[in-house]
Amino acid sequence: MPGRQNTNVSTQVAAHLLPARAFDTASELVVRYLSEIIPMGLWAVTRIVGGRQLMLAVDGTGYGSGKGTEIAFANSMCRWMVSGAAPRIAPDVSAVPEYAQVAATAPVPVNSYIGTPIVRPDGALFGTVCGIDPHRQPASLVDHQPLLDLLSSLLSAVLESDLRATAIARELEQARVEAEVDALTGLLNRRGWDRYLQQEEQRFRRFGDPACVVVLDLDHLKVVNDTHGHDAGDRYIQRAATVLARSIRRGDVLARLGGDEFGIVAVGATPDQAGELVARAERAMAAAGVAGSFGHAPYTVITGFPGAWQAADEAMYEQKRRRGYGRHVTGRPVAAYTIPHQEGSGRHRRR
Repeated sequence: MPGRQNTNVSTQVAAHLLPARAFDTASELVVRYLSEIIPMGLWAVTRIVGGRQLMLAVDGTGYGSGKGTEIAFANSMCRWMVSGAAPRIAPDVSAVPEYAQVAATAPVPVNSYIGTPIVRPDGALFGTVCGIDPHRQPASLVDHQPLLDLLSSLLSAVLESDLRATAIARELEQARVEAEVDALTGLLNRRGWDRYLQQEEQRFRRFGDPACVVVLDLDHLKVVNDTHGHDAGDRYIQRAATVLARSIRRGDVLARLGGDEFGIVAVGATPDQAGELVARAERAMAAAGVAGSFGHAPYTVITGFPGAWQAADEAMYEQKRRRGYGRHVTGRPVAAYTIPHQEGSGRHRRR
């Protein structure tokens, strides 16, 4: 019958036509599109966090900057743009005093600028879409502001959706993680730790979230075991676990990784804040009669958690050597956890 001719037409959309739902994918599409429509030396989607401006997606060959590049937000033209003190588009930055001041001290030539903010669901600043070029642009550059604002609004919508989906996924993951506990301490065990890092790697890369990895290796455990027995050694480990659990912040992840080794992911922490966490834990451990060597390092979108772990582990061993506990340590076996196909991934060492 004529009215039923289309009843067998598929309602499935071809895979290549599906819209991007991940923020990092959408960001890559936006900078690539802008490079074609409005050629500039560099287009970037950036994240503003901890006083730094981090490039999450980059397109353009004019400056040699890539994903993961950071600058101080105080030295960025975007700072003036988001404050409303300077226009979103400046075909000639020398005509805008705020931009001219930044350009005068910039390590690279910047003679034109275009930018717009990306906001969180609550209206707080997340980052920017911005472009810079070493040459002055025609006055008609300002005609692109509606397009730029549209793309920024779309990115904000994708960000909101992705953040919500990520929060739900993290809640489900946390429920699974709580079942992967170390029998002696009740902390997350090695399997749960590895699963957490693998799950979170892509999420942290997607949003450029800050974090630090902290490593602790207990001192004197062998002496305690040899002198007082393994039951006393177990109590020594348990005291350390209790102290660490009381020292971390809400939302941080703490695990016993085996033997006398512990790991912490200080979520959202800057290196200074991770240093404060370590100092707090060291004081509490000393008061509890437990000693250990710490190391910490920041997560970056370039090296990921494997790189942060390796740097923290090396810092811990350096502290142990300085304190005289590492003279006979020639290294530990390389093991288990590597994020596959990740730029700059390293190896997770364990005893």
